[in-house]
Amino acid sequence: MKEPLYRRVNTRARHVHHDHGGDYRHRRTTKSETSSDLTRGPMGRRARRGLDYTPLFRFLLGKLGEDWDGVRDEAAARLDSPDPIHWLVARQPHERRDYVRIGEASYYSGLYVDDENRLRAVAPELGADDLEPSCPCCTHTFNGVRFSRKYREPER
Repeated sequence: MKEPLYRRVNTRARHVHHDHGGDYRHRRTTKSETSSDLTRGPMGRRARRGLDYTPLFRFLLGKLGEDWDGVRDEAAARLDSPDPIHWLVARQPHERRDYVRIGEASYYSGLYVDDENRLRAVAPELGADDLEPSCPCCTHTFNGVRFSRKYREPER
């Protein structure tokens, strides 16, 4: 059996936020709702925290030009859920994007399936030299390659 196309991330690291809601301790002995209760509740079935799909994205980028049915079947068999496949691969023509932002500073080529059922990049000429970082503090990457342009302050 091949390795999964996702990996677990350390969710206990400092300064890592996972969209947790209000604490139970704030409603235990109160009769009124507090502001922290507004986002309280169990983690939804669709919320998946602590998973990194970078191996999936690299897998898909490595399969450009190949038959989509085979690529999709192999990827789905190696994932916990097939949903992340369509974070990069557009299902409909109006969903196609030149690049897709995943997380805070990671960008990947937008993908689609052509008329011959082959996996293709929406903008194959696009590279890390063409994009600019949105902030000076993060390391921005495009398909795993660091941006070559430097951050520029916006004009006022």
